[in-house]
Amino acid sequence: MTAPIELYYWPTPNGWKITIMLEELGVPYVVKYINIGQGDQFAPDFLRISPNNRMPAIIDPDGPGGEPISIFESGAILQYLGRKHGKFYPTDERARVEVEQWLFWQVGGLGPMAGQAHHFRQYAPERIQYGIDRYTNEVNRLYGVMNKRLADRPFLAGDYSIADMAAIGWVIPHENQGQDLNDFPHLKRWFDTLLARLAVKKAIEVGKEERARQKSLAEDKEAQKILFGQRAR
Repeated sequence: MTAPIELYYWPTPNGWKITIMLEELGVPYVVKYINIGQGDQFAPDFLRISPNNRMPAIIDPDGPGGEPISIFESGAILQYLGRKHGKFYPTDERARVEVEQWLFWQVGGLGPMAGQAHHFRQYAPERIQYGIDRYTNEVNRLYGVMNKRLADRPFLAGDYSIADMAAIGWVIPHENQGQDLNDFPHLKRWFDTLLARLAVKKAIEVGKEERARQKSLAEDKEAQKILFGQRAR
């Protein structure tokens, strides 16, 4: 019997991408919690897997040629798992390009911009209105892009795919980004559809108790120093 995938994880929008994919695939995995508020991401053993000191990362003991492989970056992990298992990432080139466009749109746009909105709206030590407005408005624009895209198709690339798994986690905390899903009816329909999936429900519960044991990041000044004060090490 093949050993389970090791998932290095903390329950955040980027972490949820991979629990969603693994739950959808029905692939056995074991969670190795990386408490980013306590600095676990700087441990030497983890840096050997994820040199950018970010989770998620995986080790697949049954990698190419039957040898273990470690992968960091959520988009790369989704692509790898999609290729390996032949699900949620089509082999037809036109269909694959559709998925990749929206996957990279999320990785390069929705995630970073929503993350900045979270930062300036909740965590910045001083209230900087320009930063709040800049990123709240940009997330609003990106939600509008999704809403228009979803007006005539059920999912971002047509069929349900890793592009949807990548994006949903960043829409879950929409209120923290200053957004109202009622302003985006097609996006809201997509959002409700994904949250109704059993795999998605299970995936976003992974680690919820671990996170609940921690202080709120908005209140935890030590965690903020760890997360927001990083320079080259």
